[in-house]
Amino acid sequence: MGSFFIHTPTFLFLLLIAMSAAAALVQGQGTRVGFYSSTCPQAESIVQKTVISHFQSNPAIAPGLLRMHFHDCFVRGCDASILINGSSTEKTTGPNRLLNGYDVIDDAKTQLEAACPGVVSCADILALATRDSVVLTKGLTWKVPTGRRDGRVSLASEVNNLPGPRDSIDVQKQKFADKGLNDQDLVTLVGGHTIGTSACQFFRYRLYNFSTTTVNGADPSMDASFVTQLQALCPADGDASRRIALDTGSQNTFDTSFFTNLKNGRGVLESDQKLWTDASTKTFVQRFLGVRGLLGLNFNLEFGRSMVKMSNIGVKTGTDGEIRRVCTAIN
Repeated sequence: MGSFFIHTPTFLFLLLIAMSAAAALVQGQGTRVGFYSSTCPQAESIVQKTVISHFQSNPAIAPGLLRMHFHDCFVRGCDASILINGSSTEKTTGPNRLLNGYDVIDDAKTQLEAACPGVVSCADILALATRDSVVLTKGLTWKVPTGRRDGRVSLASEVNNLPGPRDSIDVQKQKFADKGLNDQDLVTLVGGHTIGTSACQFFRYRLYNFSTTTVNGADPSMDASFVTQLQALCPADGDASRRIALDTGSQNTFDTSFFTNLKNGRGVLESDQKLWTDASTKTFVQRFLGVRGLLGLNFNLEFGRSMVKMSNIGVKTGTDGEIRRVCTAIN
């Protein structure tokens, strides 16, 4: 009984440290959950209702908004620079030009400006809309820290920093590490490919004349029957812009089937499949799949945690940046 009272202060101190660390993960650098609770209490509700409305008529906005947020954060930080119109802005580049969901952000911003003029940033709208999109595809929710401000610069040339479909694992790791994200975050966030599609042009090279070691000339890390399936969808001289599901059989549901497909050699993008073929990342895929003998990880839960980390990359707060009146142009 005496030892309990002796150690209680130590326990409470350690508990406070743990709670502070957890809060730091959610709060980030100047952002916090409920940032608009007094200045625009209906902000999150307005964004959510807008996303639901658009999703009902076009489910493709869900993966579109998820990619948009990711692409925004990896270039200049999470500052909505991806939304700015112009002749040579981030929005004009190949990875961003055809993303679904720009109209969702514009719609939400119009409603928020009517309700709370000059208060809610476009960067926060995108972060909130991304979370709501994942939930609509049956993923778990998470608390989104807000308080970001919008950037004033958007350059097409800087989009080269984005992870690419041909990147090696080492290159992917470095690009994520440069943003303060670890190997588990890499595998977790790439798992966002459980929803959405990719154009044939980003993976068709894997299907033809890729290797001399396979009968069909395809990437040897691919399942042979899957190669045949993809060759029918993406002929060598076919439409390069045709969209193909990144998670075959489950492209509209946020689940772990994407990782199952990697295990079975059915990853569409080369960079995705390498998560399974490289030993350093394979372990995380196995843990998401609950492979016996390894400590399991809950993909939906970990995805929210990694998204909070990602959404705090290079954020502008305080007097840095601005609150745009419209998301497509600086004030």
